[in-house]
Amino acid sequence: MQTDTVETFSLEDNTWQGLTLSEAAAKQIRRLAEQNADMQGLRLGVKQSGCAGFGYVVEMATGQEGGELVYERDGAHLYVPLKAMPFVDGTEVDYVQEGLNHVFKFNNPKAQHACGCGESFGL
Repeated sequence: MQTDTVETFSLEDNTWQGLTLSEAAAKQIRRLAEQNADMQGLRLGVKQSGCAGFGYVVEMATGQEGGELVYERDGAHLYVPLKAMPFVDGTEVDYVQEGLNHVFKFNNPKAQHACGCGESFGL
């Protein structure tokens, strides 16, 4: 039986698992905020990028913008736009040392594969 109805999808109506910050990530976000009086936390987004399809975008946040969820640990804030949630829901954000570099690392259960350089992921 064919119908003429169209299903709609609303980001606001979803129940999200949320994101978590490791202790190391929270400490680094607080450290960055101490160095910049305007910074209230970090904003985590997603863009089409790289060889695997999507890349994370991390930038300084001066506060919550409309259509964002806020995740907090020990005074560190992570702002996530609703449009990014289908891609990052359930992700743990960590801060690790890899060789001489210190980087934010995203343990994303939705990522089915990542590129060899580690800069992008696919769903």
